[in-house]
Amino acid sequence: MEYKRAPFTEILHRINEPRGKMQVIVGPRQVGKSTLIGQILEECTIPFDSYSADDVTGVSADWLAQAWESQRMKMFARGESKRLMVIDEIQKIKNWSETVKAEWDRDTREKRELVIVLLGSSRMLIEKGLTESLAGRFELIRLAHWTYAEMKDCFGWSLQQYVYFGGYPGAAQFINNENRWRNYVKNSLIEPSISKDILMDTKIMKPQLLRQLFELGSSYSGELLSLTKIAAQLQDTGNVTTLAGYLHLLDECGLLCGLQKFAEDDARKYNSVPKFQVHNNALRNVYVDDDFSEVIEDPKLWGRYIESAIGAYLVSQAQMNDYKVYYWRDHKDEVDFILVRRKKKIAIEVKSGRRTTNQGISVFTKMYKPYKALVIGSGGLSFEEFLSMDIDLLFK
Repeated sequence: MEYKRAPFTEILHRINEPRGKMQVIVGPRQVGKSTLIGQILEECTIPFDSYSADDVTGVSADWLAQAWESQRMKMFARGESKRLMVIDEIQKIKNWSETVKAEWDRDTREKRELVIVLLGSSRMLIEKGLTESLAGRFELIRLAHWTYAEMKDCFGWSLQQYVYFGGYPGAAQFINNENRWRNYVKNSLIEPSISKDILMDTKIMKPQLLRQLFELGSSYSGELLSLTKIAAQLQDTGNVTTLAGYLHLLDECGLLCGLQKFAEDDARKYNSVPKFQVHNNALRNVYVDDDFSEVIEDPKLWGRYIESAIGAYLVSQAQMNDYKVYYWRDHKDEVDFILVRRKKKIAIEVKSGRRTTNQGISVFTKMYKPYKALVIGSGGLSFEEFLSMDIDLLFK
């Protein structure tokens, strides 16, 4: 039986509802957006057409308007009371949001039951278009990177395989040939995300610097590294402000982020040394020299890999579960991750066995009185239990 991700049922239900809001499915590349909508269309009981801006040379807003009009003509000619139109890679159409607004509003005025589903890879471009033109007209459905539970259910992966190879379903078939797996992740996942989702749609003065920042930052996932030091290391030097801007773009595309230090005032957060964190552990491990067999047999190596995997799970789930992720450090005391949802704070310490015990979580608890303080690993919740749980439960 073909594996269906959790949003399948909810999206199918919304499509079958009376037309209310358009549905917008957004997420990083290669997390299964197109596959998911294909599964939904197989079970959809109303007539539909599906388009992809990837399939059209020189796609434009005129093409989008013409596709929309063809749906109206089909409804009229066939006497259909309701119809579905799906458009994939919507962000590749210039001025797409203005066209969607005009056509959607026309259908609303004319009381036409034309249901719209839009899909896009670049979270940054999609959400910019939505907030600028389509306020009040859509519901946003975010697809995150695949979790350990999903990779286990779909491919039978062990915890060790997930921690090393990450959560890209398209790469699962290559894990028995690590060179092939690395080439696939680099050429079919990372490069398209950077070249198509960032460089084609954003004015980048130093694209090589962006790539170097990604590679270096990914290899340091789970560690603190100042942008000033990075600027000194990279061949194509750029100032710290430029690097911070590039890091933001990489975060928006679901690749790499820099966690800020938790503090009560915003100034201290923004001026802190970032803790680099990939959104998917494959993005870190594709650049390392350690083979899978070496990692699972070396406790110190395993510690670095598992800490990054925990962080990847937390940041990839953050928008879906409406929280922000920070780290905390005060002199020698530190806490790996601080989750914040409005007034609730969750302190999370990862104990992999490679680090000496610190009093960070106790000190943080006394200072900030978090809603929960949780240890993952030695003496606490097991890595497998945590990576299998619904993060939303932490705030209940």
